[in-house]
Amino acid sequence: MADEHGTTVSRMAAGALFVAPGGEVLLVRKTYGNRWDIPGGYVEPGESPARACTRELVEELGIRRYPSRILVVDWAPTDSEPDKLLWVFDCGELAADEQRVRLDFDELDHWEWVPVAELDEYLIPRLARRLRGALTARELGGTVYLEHGEPVLGE
Repeated sequence: MADEHGTTVSRMAAGALFVAPGGEVLLVRKTYGNRWDIPGGYVEPGESPARACTRELVEELGIRRYPSRILVVDWAPTDSEPDKLLWVFDCGELAADEQRVRLDFDELDHWEWVPVAELDEYLIPRLARRLRGALTARELGGTVYLEHGEPVLGE
């Protein structure tokens, strides 16, 4: 999509990956569309993806956590939306803050630790692939670039 000057305009969103000691991933259920996702949301104009992730964690879960590193950048436009860059940040373990989680019931109505083997039962395929990429990057200590949740570099 281009703006009035012909400049390409992309939307960005930032999400937080929390992994439990047993390997489960924290998912939240949105009140709109009854869809599961990781905590996070769109980046506002002038805001960095990392700051957006922190802001969204405060708004959605009531906890303040700054991401420790980038795990995934995923280019993922859809037929109904323009180019999107989706950032997934490693936000560590939640155990110390878990008792303080307070959902924003305007946007979320439930959170749950989900085993990696069950991600496909909760998530749209592209998001499940993105989270598997993030888990691999976390395990290897790296960052991955994806398109629609699929690796493309080094083909």
